Amino acid sequence: MLAVSVAAFVTLCAVQHAPMADVLVYRAEGAAAARGDGGAGLYGFTVTRWQLPATYPPFAALLFVPTTWLPLPALKAVCLLGNVALLALLVHLSCRLAGLRPSRATVRALTAGALWLEPVFQTALFGQVNLALACLILWDLTRPAGARGKGVALGIAAGIKLTPAVFIAYLLLTGRRREAGRAVLGLAGTVAVGAAVLPYAAWEFWTRRLFETGRVGKAWIVDNQSLQGLIARALHTTEPGPLWAVPAVLAGAAGLYAARAARTPARGVAYTALTALLVSPVSWSHHWVWCVPLLAVLWAEGQHRTAVALAVVFTARTMWLLPHQGDLDLQLAWWQQPLASPYPILGVALVAAGCRQPSARSSSASTIRYA
Repeated sequence: MLAVSVAAFVTLCAVQHAPMADVLVYRAEGAAAARGDGGAGLYGFTVTRWQLPATYPPFAALLFVPTTWLPLPALKAVCLLGNVALLALLVHLSCRLAGLRPSRATVRALTAGALWLEPVFQTALFGQVNLALACLILWDLTRPAGARGKGVALGIAAGIKLTPAVFIAYLLLTGRRREAGRAVLGLAGTVAVGAAVLPYAAWEFWTRRLFETGRVGKAWIVDNQSLQGLIARALHTTEPGPLWAVPAVLAGAAGLYAARAARTPARGVAYTALTALLVSPVSWSHHWVWCVPLLAVLWAEGQHRTAVALAVVFTARTMWLLPHQGDLDLQLAWWQQPLASPYPILGVALVAAGCRQPSARSSSASTIRYA
């Protein structure tokens, strides 16, 4: 099943001439880092016909240096196969998070099906790093309590792409201060390495580029499945301003409250991931690969119908069925809005449900050991 699924995916990519555009960005970042370019070199270029810039911290650019060692066709093949392997690992880690113990054959079958979830499909299509980051975070969070260096990997993930830093807040709220401290040290270490190797680029990023959210892309297009994207499209405006900022703060507070009060650590992790995706100014649809552990948690809790319904939502690709060329994303009718923003609507609904059903468990329950 997995071989057939991957073969079908590769065939579709070949027929559609998929450019794997993000691989080209990472390759350009790695080349700039290898040259030792200053901020203008790393954060001054654009590549592909979409004129995509570098948006990650300098530390990430250093990790992308090996992408310059392979010819582009070989690099694309490695990225595709690597993402399939990472998906299998994510399925395994998601099951471990949820307390499930599927056989290897079942993991392979689940991987074959999960490849067609829209966030996963888009991640593989673009050659994105979302699966790698999700695996790094879940591996760290599902290690036994007291494991050596637990929390550092989470901090490194936040140093590659800043949004995982929300999980540090989750650790603090659930009483895992040592893990949170190690995560902060891991994040600080990535900043220090980036500054030591690429000082000018580090200064450029942390003092300027970090605050230029528009560099990431247009927040109002249907690709953006964050709360800001939903509000911008619903209000037909490119700049929702406070009309987004206030709901984002409320969603952040509600999401972390739901994570803190969750019945199990698995649910807490799921709510934290949803919180990060909702409050981020831009959460492209492929950032929602956290649907994989979410589905595992729901299935493990016996909510099979809910899990199946969510799997349908994450496979339906409704946002791509709407007119979205040019500025048509801002001209959608009211009845098209749910189709344009299925993920943030789902995220808000799940967080709201989590807030309405707080657990009576004490914060010490957050130290439950994972199997």
